[in-house]
Amino acid sequence: MKCGFVSIVGRPNVGKSSLLNSILGMKLAITSNVSGTTRNIIQGIYNDDDSQIVFVDTPGIHKAQNKLGSLMNKKAYNNTEGVDVILFLIDISKGFGKGDEFILNKLKNSEVPVFLLLNKIDLVKDKTKLLEDITKLKELYDFKEIIPISAKKNDNVDTLISCIKKELPNQERIYSEDELTNVTTRFIMAEFVREKVLELTHDEIPHTVTCFTENFEEDDKIVHIQVLIVVDRENIKKIIIGKQGSMLKEIGSRARKDMENFLGKKVFLETYVKTIKNWRDEEKYFLELGLKEEDE
Repeated sequence: MKCGFVSIVGRPNVGKSSLLNSILGMKLAITSNVSGTTRNIIQGIYNDDDSQIVFVDTPGIHKAQNKLGSLMNKKAYNNTEGVDVILFLIDISKGFGKGDEFILNKLKNSEVPVFLLLNKIDLVKDKTKLLEDITKLKELYDFKEIIPISAKKNDNVDTLISCIKKELPNQERIYSEDELTNVTTRFIMAEFVREKVLELTHDEIPHTVTCFTENFEEDDKIVHIQVLIVVDRENIKKIIIGKQGSMLKEIGSRARKDMENFLGKKVFLETYVKTIKNWRDEEKYFLELGLKEEDE
């Protein structure tokens, strides 16, 4: 039995969460085009007949502008230690940029195998240029593997799994086969709401918004969920609520569908919005909002 930990790292928006969802064959981590969408360390547990791979989805590494950003970077760096393989994801449709170079320089101190994953190959029309890019990237570092993939289209994901298995130790499963993740169901429900906020408001809402499940009650047929949406400015609160509550209603409707797919039950969802000024710089809110562990 092959079993071990694999960390997924890269800049914001290169497709780390999409890759995790593709590997697991289910929606666990939320995705959007907004930088900073992933904030917490989410483990997704992959099982098959001869392996268990614990994938660790990390926040995108970026230039921090506040304490929240610094915390996210710290989480990402910490989770490249003590793993068996590091997957370094880049958006090959945009090329290898300064942000990618910054992360690579950090990874060069790693003693574990680093795979370079060239994501979004479905967006690259000139395959000749792709081969040229691979040749250039080989010179940057002694990557254990360089694998072109499309997380969105599920291209080469099976190849990736096979290559990872070769690097994992022989040991028994760490988690039981019915465990999917390290995060709570309450956390996942809140993230579904946050994803819909980002999806529906586009560039109007910065990634200052966060969500927190305040109540989760389940019986045999229905789940009652209350989710608090936290923003740092009143004008953002008004946008999320929308005219006569229309935006908030649509956010709730879309999030509820994801919740019902995930839980396999009918969901009664209540959402409401609260303004907490400058919460991104107030560490006391990180624990309350599930962004910080008690021992950090």
